[in-house]
Amino acid sequence: MSDEPSKGRAPSIRDVARLAGVSHQTVSRVLNHHPSIRPETKQRVLDVMEQVQYQPNRAARALVTSRSHTIGILSSQSTQYGPASSITAIEAAAREAGYWVSTANIDASDDRSIADGLAHLVAQGVEGLVVIAPQARVFDTLAQRSIDVPYVSLQSTGKDPDHTLSVDQIAGARLATRHLIELGHRNIYHLTGPQDWIEAEARMRGFLEEMSASDVPTTAPILGDWTADFGYYAGRELLTVRDFTAIFSSNDQMALGLMHAIRDAGLEIPRDVSIVGFDDIPEAAHFWPPLTTVRQDFAELGRRCVALLLGSDAAGSAHRDAIVPELIVRSSTGRPAF
Repeated sequence: MSDEPSKGRAPSIRDVARLAGVSHQTVSRVLNHHPSIRPETKQRVLDVMEQVQYQPNRAARALVTSRSHTIGILSSQSTQYGPASSITAIEAAAREAGYWVSTANIDASDDRSIADGLAHLVAQGVEGLVVIAPQARVFDTLAQRSIDVPYVSLQSTGKDPDHTLSVDQIAGARLATRHLIELGHRNIYHLTGPQDWIEAEARMRGFLEEMSASDVPTTAPILGDWTADFGYYAGRELLTVRDFTAIFSSNDQMALGLMHAIRDAGLEIPRDVSIVGFDDIPEAAHFWPPLTTVRQDFAELGRRCVALLLGSDAAGSAHRDAIVPELIVRSSTGRPAF
């Protein structure tokens, strides 16, 4: 009789135990990272698992261990580049740590949707919660509810620093603005994101702080909506005045629309107008001209987030600090042609 599992049947924990020459309790201890297992025994069990392509039964493990090994993500606007990239990074870091991820997408304008999303994740027995909700209203609603699992927010509201891990949006906006000022620009406009987005507010604040620190006069920021269409519309309107030499856009998509409007007006970038974006989306290097922008390290954000939730040694105090983004200088910025 073959030692291999029967064809058409998924291998079980007992199949792995038989082929590895150990008890099924030993296999269970390997799955649960028990410290008493000798390294050579653990490796033999892992080799058999790989050989027969054994997949642990998630539901059964949860019943036995009373642990789901699941991290919940409460997300709003997950189709936008920043939230989507954050979710991808958290999923990768969670898999590396042996955890699954369950995501609940919510409507940030609906208190019931927020509450239902949270209840959905809690009902799955999540062992940790990540809140990726760029709108302040979500946090106002969550503050009214008790969260009984470790949680972390990827948006810095200033209200709950012990549960916040984020990219320093203010520092990123200051990098972008300082770059334009150091090139010699003094007439700089800022195109912001939606008013209710925490990141948009922080980037606007960074722009205003850097302009003030350099004693450069400012005009009122222009409220946008993250889309290239709005960037194009705003660019057409601004070009009727032409009292600027540079624009800092709060994201790369609006920067793309701005660049389109500037080219349609017969002007050149950066000779006539310099443009800086934010996010460094994969396409930014292929805009024409390639876009100067601010890059966020989402992979590092995901690693730190999972380490913090799981209480890893890697989640020391230094790892709780906001991640400082990086200015990526390309061809869309240059000295003003006075």
